[in-house]
This record gives sequence, C-alpha cells and structure tokens, in this order.
Amino acid sequence: MINKFTVALVLTGLVFFYACNEKMVDNPVGNKAPLTKVFLNPDSTVSQQQSTIKLHWSGDDPDGFVVGYYISWDGTNWSFTAKNDSLFNLQIGAVDTIFSFKVSAADNSGNGKYDTQIIQNNLNYGPEPFTDFNGNNVWDSGEQFTDIGLIDPNPASLKLPIKNTAPTMEWNILSTHPDTSFTVMSFGWNATDIDGEKTIQHINIALNDTTNFVAINGSVKLVTIRTKDFSNPTPLMDILIDGDPNNLAANETDGQKIKLPGLVYNANNIFYVQAEDISGAKSIWLSSATQKNSKPGWFVKKPKGKFVVVDDSKKVDNAPDFYASMLNDSVQIKDKYDFYDIFNQKPPFLNSTFLETIKLFDCVIWYSDNDPSLDLASSSVQKYTNLGGKIFFSLQFPQSVELTQIQGFLPIAPDSSDYATFLPTGATAWDTTQTNYPKLQVTSSLARARSFYLSNIGVTPIYYFPKKELKGFIGFENSEKNIFFIGMPLHRINGIPGSVKNLLTKVLFDDFKLTP
Repeated sequence: MINKFTVALVLTGLVFFYACNEKMVDNPVGNKAPLTKVFLNPDSTVSQQQSTIKLHWSGDDPDGFVVGYYISWDGTNWSFTAKNDSLFNLQIGAVDTIFSFKVSAADNSGNGKYDTQIIQNNLNYGPEPFTDFNGNNVWDSGEQFTDIGLIDPNPASLKLPIKNTAPTMEWNILSTHPDTSFTVMSFGWNATDIDGEKTIQHINIALNDTTNFVAINGSVKLVTIRTKDFSNPTPLMDILIDGDPNNLAANETDGQKIKLPGLVYNANNIFYVQAEDISGAKSIWLSSATQKNSKPGWFVKKPKGKFVVVDDSKKVDNAPDFYASMLNDSVQIKDKYDFYDIFNQKPPFLNSTFLETIKLFDCVIWYSDNDPSLDLASSSVQKYTNLGGKIFFSLQFPQSVELTQIQGFLPIAPDSSDYATFLPTGATAWDTTQTNYPKLQVTSSLARARSFYLSNIGVTPIYYFPKKELKGFIGFENSEKNIFFIGMPLHRINGIPGSVKNLLTKVLFDDFKLTP
C-alpha cells in the first residue's frame, strides 16, 4: 500500500521533470560551426616555396560532420571542393610574390533544400554545389547537391612567399654544328622551368653579340637561320621555326617578320640562346661553343656563285680533286662554285638544313660512291626543283636497295633494274641518238653498277651499254630538264679525253640553260 509520503515524492518528481523539460525546449543548444586547419604537409613550416605547391587542409565539426570546404586566394571569390588537398600552380607576376590562401570547412546542418545562394559570414559563397546531369549549368529537381550547413567564419589561412625560379636551358641531343657551313644552320634546345614551361615567355637568340638579340616565342625549341643577302656586309638572317620555310618568326604584336643580325661572312660565328619567363627572370646564355662534338664556333662561308658540288661520298679517293680540276679548267667556272661535304661536315637536323643550304644555289652537282643519302634525296629533290633548282646526279647504289627509295627522286620504273658486280675497264656507254651527248668509257673496273628501266612519261633515256654489260639505261634526264642522272662516278668514266667535260657543258649550259 502506497503511503502519503511516496505519493508526494512522485508528484514532486513529475513537477521537476516537466519544469526542466519546458526549460530545455525553450533554450535549445545552438549548432556549432566547424573548425578548419591548413598546412603544407604534416611536418613542414611555411617558407619560400616554388610556384607549384601542394596544400592540405582538414575540418572538425563538434556536433556533426564536414561535407566539404570553400577555398579562396583573394578572400572574396570562393570555390567548393570535397577534397582535403590540391596541387596549385601559382602564376608568377613578379620576381617574388606572396600569396594568401584561405579555407573554411562547411558542416552538414543544411536546410534540406537546394539554395541558389549561400550567404554567411558577410560573404556570398554562390550556389550550392550540385551534379549537373543534363549539362545545362542550372540545378534541376532530382539532381544531387551538397546541402551546405554552417561555414567556418574564421577561415584557416596560410601566407605563401613564392620564389620565382629562372628557366634553365640545354642543347638538344641532336644539336651540333660542323666546322664549316654556308649561310644556313639549325639549332635545337630544351628549355625548362620548374614554375611551369608555360611561364617561359620568350626565347632570346643572338649571333656573336648577346647585347644584340631578338626575342621569339617561348615555346620554340628549334630554329633554322639562313640568309641569301650576299651583297650586304651586315646581313639579316631569316628565322625558320622548326626549320619550316613557311613558318618564319614574327612579332606577336604586329606580325612583322623578325630577323637575326650579327652574322659575319667568311669568319667564325657563335650562336647564343636564352630563355626568359613572364617575370623577366632569364637563364644564362647558352653558347653553341658548348655543343657536344663541336668546336667553339663554326666558319660561315659566303657562296661564290650559282653552283655547289655536294660531296656525298664516304670513301677517300680522288673524286674531289677531279671535280675541282674539271670545273676550274675544263668547264671554266673557277671561283663560281663551292663544295658541300655532307659526310665530313654533316649539318644538324639534316633535312631542313640541307634543303635550305642547296636553295642558296641555282645548280647542284651531287656525287656519291655506292651508298648515297637516299632519304635526303627523297625529301629534298622535288622541293628544290619546284623552286627552279637544277640537279646533276652522279650516283651509284648499294647492292641491295629499295627501288621505291630511288623512285622518290628519279623517274624510274618501280619494279625493274639491272645490276653488275663489275663493269670492266673499257666498257662504253652511248647516247641513244649518238649525236648530242659524248660517249663515256670506264677507265678502271667499276664495282656495283646499276641501270634502270624508266617510267613511260616524264623522262628522256640517254645512256645505255650497246654490248649489254647492263640492260636498261645508265643515264637519263627528266622532261623538265632540271634533273640529269648518270649511274657511274664521273672520275672513272673519262676514258675518252674531254668526254666528261663535254657532258657537264652539255647538261649545265644547254639542257639546264645556266650561265657560268
């Protein structure tokens, strides 16, 4: 049986409970904003950093959980991320720059609906982030969104003194120069900047005098420089980007072509290159004197005349002396031709440098032993003749050769050729008409000779062997009369006195219509 004391105690307890409960409802505990931290890495301190930097941050919410973070570099414009770190590329605008990074955590105490604007802490953080399934840049019903609650009103911040680093340069592994060249040369380099290669704004290049440089686009890594201004004692050189004659360096503001001063004819020259970033920081000048396997500079020859003899021979014999004697005394173009030794004085970035070099001349006399530079001929001959150039070939070929390679620059049939291990002394090649071109006679046994069957159009057959030492034709000319070919070395087919002189005179002056 419950006594009066027990009942009174229960009633007192109920009164106290309801009083406390009413007080709790009238005075609920408020939601607390999350707290944010930011750091470079767990063990680092802030010091002068490079401009590519990784930052980390974290958040803690005492009465909920963190759904993401708002970050800002100016304290006004904020962007949302769910990540706890990011790699930033800080654009350098001066030699050294101090950046201020801020981050605020956001908790999960949202209102359960999508908000087009989040305004807290006297800041407009923009619309709540959402997944734009239909790509219309507008939140639509059904699209997932992050329901933003309270945002830390006291952002974690970090001041970052960013040190600009000057670019560095080195020569491309293919960049080397011969001891001697004509007024064409190519240079390639690699420019890097740990602040990002896009910060390299200019490449400065100079000849002989680094105080007299020109600036080209910072993305350029290869140039061919050239000039044909032979009457000017202080010529300006064209700058071919990537060796392309259709892509000349130009001023980015007005489009005017940029030309390089400083070349000295018939003298030693040195090329310099330097990288400059957007802050004005510059690499040291890289000098061609430091190129691998190169002398401190290279001798630049001014061409003597219209003719160039391309020496594509790998063997040492009397061919250069023969050509010099023939051109000086017999053909009588002394002091009007040059030799271009592409074996011992091989230029860098061969295709572009070689083509721009032979374009300095009206006529090329190209000779080789039985291993000519077929790829080079295929890439350059048509481009050269399309510009009006003439080529006299005296070439032999290796025992095994792809006829399609030869067909790339000579008008031969693609699937037929004849080959002789030796042509005997005294073997004679004739003109098919027996009137216009001199007979040619082998003066000593000639190894690995090859004749061809010709394409049906665009070619005039000239030399063949009437005794059938070889079938087909060993000499021919294209119908445009800008390419002549003889498949034997001239210095070994001069058995009939004056025959090679007469052949050169006939082709160079009658067929090619050139003047000494």
